Amino acid sequence: MRQATTTSGGHSLSTTKPTTTPTAHLARRLIQLYVGLALYGASSALLVESGLGLEPWNVLHQGLAELTGMSIGVVSIFVGAAVLLLWIPLRQRPGLGTVSNVFVVGLAMDGTLALLPDAHALAARVPLLVAGIVLNGVATGLYISARFGPGPRDGLMTGLHQRTGRSIRLMRTMIEVAVVATGFALGGTVGVGTILYALAIGPLAQFFLRFFAVPAPSGGGVVAAGGQPEQAILQR
Repeated sequence: MRQATTTSGGHSLSTTKPTTTPTAHLARRLIQLYVGLALYGASSALLVESGLGLEPWNVLHQGLAELTGMSIGVVSIFVGAAVLLLWIPLRQRPGLGTVSNVFVVGLAMDGTLALLPDAHALAARVPLLVAGIVLNGVATGLYISARFGPGPRDGLMTGLHQRTGRSIRLMRTMIEVAVVATGFALGGTVGVGTILYALAIGPLAQFFLRFFAVPAPSGGGVVAAGGQPEQAILQR
């Protein structure tokens, strides 16, 4: 607690203001990071189970899973690691969140898929789709606002933006069109969910980035939801 003293009419008034210690600040950020990444994997599993369309990168992951016989979560880990290697020529620096993203999202996706019952009726699949998209927005807000570094795929987009001078919007569009087309050709699911995700994730992520903004250790402000990692998510 921080104590502030003011004088009113010759009398000292003592008030206390809550402060966030560096340790508590770091602990909150770590919790947000790993809860966010786990929920991201869970949200992707809901979209897979809905069968109504996946987010762009998971279209590729599902297509590769069909081709290789591996689980979609394991494929996600391998693809994330491969994308991370592309950071080297782009001179991008990974953070704790970057490396954690590679493993936690894929493991959480496979774990959630193992627990979910099969959904065949449309009345069950539509709620799974909606819940998956909303939960993905929540997860994005949590792990990005923790500020431990962007995920491998977002870092690829920002790295290409820095190296080429082209807009993040253009880089994201080009990469996602390429991965969707490749994934679809390999058997990945593209559908109404893919379109709905593309339209909804930007506003959802922006809202939850602000909602989960982490207070600064001094208690004098918040970590703003801005900067390149957020641009990679929001600019479409």
